[in-house]
Order: sequence, then structure tokens, then C-alpha cells
Amino acid sequence: MKESVIYQDIVQKEAFKLISRQLKRRFSDIDGSLVEQVRNLSAEQLENLGEALLAFLEVADLVAWVEQQKEEK
Repeated sequence: MKESVIYQDIVQKEAFKLISRQLKRRFSDIDGSLVEQVRNLSAEQLENLGEALLAFLEVADLVAWVEQQKEEK
């Protein structure tokens, strides 16, 4: 079941909802295009972002992290 596309889609959506709430709480207002980039991350990347977010001091840290994910693809 964990391998099913539907299951993975649900996991990714729930992970995004959690990360989205954390980002809003940490940085208040975030640019819509940056939110979309975060939305397009895989479930694994969202999980990694949840951990990395603890060290971010400003939105620029998030931007740099997202850019690094693009380069690693």
C-alpha cells in the first residue's frame, strides 16, 4: 500500500500542509512562487525541509535550501 501512487500523493499533501503551517508561523508572509516551489517538493524532500527549517533564520535560508534541492535533481 505504501508504494501506491494514491498513498504517496496523500502523504505528500499532508507533509506540505504541515510544512506550510510551520513556514507561515516562522516567517509570516512568504512569496506565492516560493510556496509553489515548496508544494512541488517530493514527500522525502518535505520531510528533510521539516528538519532543515529548524535552523533557518530568515526566508533567504529557505530560498537557498529550495534552490539546492533543484540542483540535486
